[in-house]
Order: sequence, then C-alpha cells, then structure tokens
Amino acid sequence: MPTGIVFNIQRFSTQDGPGIRTTVFMKGCPLRCLWCSNPESQKTFAEVAHRDSLCNKCGRCIEACEVQAISLTDNGVKINRETCTRCGKCIEVCAPGALKFYGKEMSVEEVYQEVIRDMLFYQNSRGGVTAGGGEPLSQADFVAELFKQCQDTGIHTCLDTCGYAPSGAWKKVMPYTDLVFFDVKLMDQSIHKKVIGKSNHTIFSGLKLATEAGVPVIIRIPIIPGINDSEENITEIARYVAGIDSLREVNLLPYHRFGESKYAMLDRQYNLSELKPPEHSNLEELVRIIKSFNLDCEIVV
Repeated sequence: MPTGIVFNIQRFSTQDGPGIRTTVFMKGCPLRCLWCSNPESQKTFAEVAHRDSLCNKCGRCIEACEVQAISLTDNGVKINRETCTRCGKCIEVCAPGALKFYGKEMSVEEVYQEVIRDMLFYQNSRGGVTAGGGEPLSQADFVAELFKQCQDTGIHTCLDTCGYAPSGAWKKVMPYTDLVFFDVKLMDQSIHKKVIGKSNHTIFSGLKLATEAGVPVIIRIPIIPGINDSEENITEIARYVAGIDSLREVNLLPYHRFGESKYAMLDRQYNLSELKPPEHSNLEELVRIIKSFNLDCEIVV
C-alpha cells in the first residue's frame, strides 16, 4: 500500500467540487506559478515553517537543533534551510506553536479513515473527496489507491490538477476519478514558460488524456491581472476548450493574496505583493467572452 506526503486535509470544503467535500492536499508541484497561494505545496518533502507572530524568543528550538540550523533575530526565528535536516525536534519543544511542519507521510488507509468520518455529509450533499495540491498526479500511485477505496464505498472523487504530469500518472488515476478540475492559465507557450516555469505542451497533452477517458471536466482559469487576463488569452482558451466533449463548465478564479503570509513562514519571497485583485467589471467581460463560445461560465470566489 503506497504512502504519500500530505500537507493538509481540509474537511467541510465547499469549493473543491460538488457538495460538501474533504480535500486532501498532496505535496509537490512541478510548476512555479508566481501567484501560487500554497507555497508549502511546491516541494516534495516536509518543511519546517515559522510564524514569527507566535514566537516568544525562548530559545528552546536553538537548544534542540543538533545541526545548529536555527538562530534568533529581532523578528523571530531564522532557519538555515541548507543545514536543516527537518528532524522536527525544534517543533516538539516549541510551546507557543510558532514552528510547524508542512507535510506528513501518511498511508492511504490513514487518509481514507479521515475521509470516511464525513460520509454522512457526502451522502446528504452529494459531495465526496478531492485530491489537490500541489499536483496530486505527482503522487499518482497514492491518489489512485485512495480514489479506488473511495469509489468502492460510494464516495465521489475529484482530481484538482494543473495538468503537468506524464501519461502514466493519468492512466493510473483516471479509472477511479469521477470529475476533473483542470487548470488552464496561458495559451502562449513562451509566456507560459516565463511566468510558470514550464511549457504548456505537457499540460495540454494531459487535458487530452483526461477528456479521452470520458471523465467530466471543469476548466478553471486563475485570473491574474496583467499576466493572463487579456481578452486575447481568454478568447484563445475558450476556443480551445470549446471542442471538449466532456467539458461541463468553465470557472474563473480571481487572483487573491490569501497565501502571501506563508511565503514568509518558509523564508521565500512573494513577488506579486503590489498586485491587486481584478475588477468585477473586467471579470464580467471575460465571462461574456467565454459564454460567446456557448460555454457555461461562472466566477468562483
């Protein structure tokens, strides 16, 4: 039975698929979107995070660290990420909870037991379980086995994916998937590679594999002002996805900065701190463009 690295299990989720759901966030993502709101999802291993607002500067974490990776500054904890072995001893002695792990190795059975706690809510709301991330297909064996167990007990499964995964991962997971949330961000390959770090060729190959499997697909477009919100880009996306037989609808996800504080907790820089969310009038115009291709479209906030 495979194990996976999970960084969060969110119960009573209502925006990650139909009904009330439990979302399992898998760690590891091949993309580096500038606007990523889950920076803790990007790396494939567990990471120590620090919240300086909770730190009382007691120094116990420094004493516990055997490799001397921790020091204190005027603002709080500073972690040498190159030296840190992620042993977790600093977290064990941190009384105020200023230090925490993002990421935990779990078995499929452990996650499944968390999922089935809310079986009654799934049944009453036609909900289920969603695998998100990060990129859940980067841990395809784990997700496939989890989804199989869920389907065996009548739990609806949804894959929330950026699409960047090898064909083998799709083939493992699709037989046990009831719905796919598929992110499409940019049609222009050069811009895509510049702002996301990868070409979109593999992503569109993944979209083809998902649709060939006959699984219903919802296209999700994060709307990032000045990056992918041009009428030209949205028109090209709408034209492309309009030919998908299994397409259910298109969702627009307006840019937000809710995850910005987590960058500081992981000692990373957030590069869009000056960017403002899109105006509603602009979003409505993008909806109009998409609907002109006879597609259902809504803004999801």
